[in-house]
Amino acid sequence: MIYSILVQSQTPQGGGWVQQLVLFGGIALVFYFFMIRPQQKKQKDQKNFINEIKKGDSVVTIGGMHGKVFALTDDTVTVEVDKGVKLTFEKSSISLEASKRANEKA
Repeated sequence: MIYSILVQSQTPQGGGWVQQLVLFGGIALVFYFFMIRPQQKKQKDQKNFINEIKKGDSVVTIGGMHGKVFALTDDTVTVEVDKGVKLTFEKSSISLEASKRANEKA
């Protein structure tokens, strides 16, 4: 009886490695299209947004500070947050998502 069970549980049919390869390839594709590609697109959009900021644009920093661009340099932005109150931020601290929402409300 035990011998017949052991005989039946021999190695599986050939081609198992091909199925595993296809499965892992499919998982890699799903991972790329749902995780990596959207993140790369978001980073590209953020970079383009920062490069296209101009004087007078309404922006929001990543810390939540709302204001209008008063002046620009190569790597900093001076934001006027109230009459006469000007703060200087790094360009990378301007938030694309929050600025989109702020511009839609205005």
